[in-house]
Amino acid sequence: MGALSKLAAILALTCAASTAFATCDDGEVVVRFSHVANTDGHPKGLAARLLQDRVNAEMDGRMCMEVFADSTLYNDDQVLEAMLLGEVQMAAPSLSKFEAFTTAFQVFDLPFLFSDIEAVDAYQRAPEGRTLLDSLQPYRLQGLAFWRNGMKQMSANVPLEMPGDAAGLTFRVQSSAVIMAQMEALGVVPRPMAFSAVRDALQAGVVDGQENTWSNIYGQKLFEMQDGVTETNHGVLDYLLVTSVRFLGGLEPATRDQFLTILREVTETRNAAATAVNEEAKQAIIEAGGVVRELTPTQRAAWVAAMAPVWDQFADRIGPEAIAAARRLSD
Repeated sequence: MGALSKLAAILALTCAASTAFATCDDGEVVVRFSHVANTDGHPKGLAARLLQDRVNAEMDGRMCMEVFADSTLYNDDQVLEAMLLGEVQMAAPSLSKFEAFTTAFQVFDLPFLFSDIEAVDAYQRAPEGRTLLDSLQPYRLQGLAFWRNGMKQMSANVPLEMPGDAAGLTFRVQSSAVIMAQMEALGVVPRPMAFSAVRDALQAGVVDGQENTWSNIYGQKLFEMQDGVTETNHGVLDYLLVTSVRFLGGLEPATRDQFLTILREVTETRNAAATAVNEEAKQAIIEAGGVVRELTPTQRAAWVAAMAPVWDQFADRIGPEAIAAARRLSD
C-alpha cells in the first residue's frame, strides 16, 4: 500500500470531520478539547481522537469529551485564556506557546540541540523534563503529558541547500524568541503567525517559507506552495497536553484517576506511532510530486554552524543545566 493510501486509511479509521461532537448526558463531566491540528494522519489529531473514543467508551455516564480540531474553536494563541475562563478544559499547544509563562520550555526550540526524536523523548522522561509539567501551576495551568509530533524541516519558494540560500527570505515562525533568533541568524526575516494562517500566507506570497514537521507540511499541503522541503531535522515540534488546575482538582478522585490512566496509555500508544506517521507524510509528499532534499554532511555542518550562536544567546535564560542535560541525552 502506498503512503497516500495508508494515510487515507488512517483518516477513515480515525475521524471524518474537523469537529468531533459527542452526545453528553446530564450529570456527565463535559471535557471540551480544542486543538489546531488537522485530523488526516496528524499525530496530535490521532491522539486526540483516540483519547476521546476511550474516555467516551470507558467513562460513559461520568465523563464526556468533545474534540474541536483544526482551530474550529480556538487557535493556540487564544486557547489558554479560554481555558482559564472555563470555556475549554483541555488543549495541546506547541511547547513554544508556553514561553509567555516560563523560559524553561525554550530548551526545545534551540536549533540542533536534540540529535533525534528519541533524544527528545529521553529528555521529557528525565527529571528535567518531568518538572516542566508542574511549572505552570503558578499560572493555574497543569501540564498532563508531552505529546509527540516530530523533528522540523524547512521549506521555501527557492531551493534550500546551504544556510545562505535562506538569506533575505521571510519565514513564518511560531511566536518564540528562540525561533526568531534562529531565523535571524540565517539572515531570514521571521514573521510570527498562527498555524492556521500559514497556507494562505504562502499562497499569497506574504511569506516565502516556513519550518514544520512532515505531518504538518503534508496535512496542510504546504509543500504545494514551495519549491521543495529540505530535511534539516534542526528542531523539535511537540505539544504539552494541558488543563486547568481548577478543572483537574475539581474531579472526583476515582474519575480523575481513571481519566489520567487512560490519558497515560493513549500518550504512550500515540507517541510510539508518531515517527511512523511523519515518515508516511514524507513519502506522501514525494508521491504527490513534492520535492524533498537531503543534506550532505558538509551542508548539514554549515547549517549547524550558522545557528550555533543562538545557544549562547539563550543559555542564561534557559539554564546551562537544562542544556547540558539535553546534550547528554542526545549523545
